[in-house]
Amino acid sequence: MIRDWLKRAEKLLLRRGFKSAEGEGETDEFCPRCHATLALQKGFDPNLKYWICKGCGEMLINPEIESDIVWFCDGCGAVMNEQEGFAEDAGEWKCTECGFVNKIDPGAIYLSEEEFQAEKRSPYRGLSDEAMLELSEYREIRPIDGREGIILVESRENGTLYIKKLLTTYNKSVYAYLRDNPIGHMPRIVRMYESKNCLIVIEEYIEGRTVEKMLEEGPIPEIRAVKIVISICRILDQLHHLSTPIIHRDIKPANIIVSLQGEVYLLDMNVAKWFDPAQVDDTRYMGTQYYAAPEQVGYGFSASSAKSDIYAVGMLLNVMLTGHFPKEEKATGKIWDVIGRCISLDADKRYSAAELAAALQER
Repeated sequence: MIRDWLKRAEKLLLRRGFKSAEGEGETDEFCPRCHATLALQKGFDPNLKYWICKGCGEMLINPEIESDIVWFCDGCGAVMNEQEGFAEDAGEWKCTECGFVNKIDPGAIYLSEEEFQAEKRSPYRGLSDEAMLELSEYREIRPIDGREGIILVESRENGTLYIKKLLTTYNKSVYAYLRDNPIGHMPRIVRMYESKNCLIVIEEYIEGRTVEKMLEEGPIPEIRAVKIVISICRILDQLHHLSTPIIHRDIKPANIIVSLQGEVYLLDMNVAKWFDPAQVDDTRYMGTQYYAAPEQVGYGFSASSAKSDIYAVGMLLNVMLTGHFPKEEKATGKIWDVIGRCISLDADKRYSAAELAAALQER
């Protein structure tokens, strides 16, 4: 059973008496933590037993309430103390709001608001003991490029390096498919776990430099840039020709890495989706500004598709060659004709991944 969410709240007084500005001796209610005036918060009533301050999120308890323990339903977050018949020694309690059966465990009481909120935000919230044990096999070394949710880890068993990702945006079925059916030149997914707050992925570590890092030294020579893009096209061709195609939706310099051996890898599938030919619009607009195709961000006449990835590849190639997006500086020569077709506003006029690779080889 998932551990229930409890917390021990300090008994923070709803009332602190002081004269009003009019000097009439009225009592105002304000939060002892952030000093927000509670009477101005929508729905507040001084007769309420509990109130979560809208200013700082602090749980406040009416001083008339004897118990200073607040029990929350792990299913819907309702305060169970207020539910008829609830008792702290019940052992278990079926929430009257949602029907979830909560285990009342006095050993799981939090001693402060900070401890409760930290546990509530934890990426590991709700994981089984078995999953936590497996994750403990990986020692954290450091975040990658300062990103807290992308962490370099080391196997305690054999010293192998991996990447641990804490994803809040993801399609679990895409990751599960790639775990079971690896695609060449994409990091191999080793393990994955879904907590209440995120998807935790352990994947192969590729040592090398991203195209983003390469661009810090200036534009990339055409021969090398084209070679990188042809490699990306080959990876995309595999994704786009699955029985149900996968659309990456976030092709950009930070998501392409060249290994120490010169191999090109495509990273980060957190906004990837399955292609649905019947879909006329994306339910969520995802991607990176300027690289995302018009239809991917709510413009155009269809939902994102394989051609959306080609748009991003065209933008990527222009940036690699010039250091700028086409609206700022276009690549020159025959290669611009190729880029121009990639970034056509009409998705039907763009290349497929295989067609783009062939056009670059023949230019």
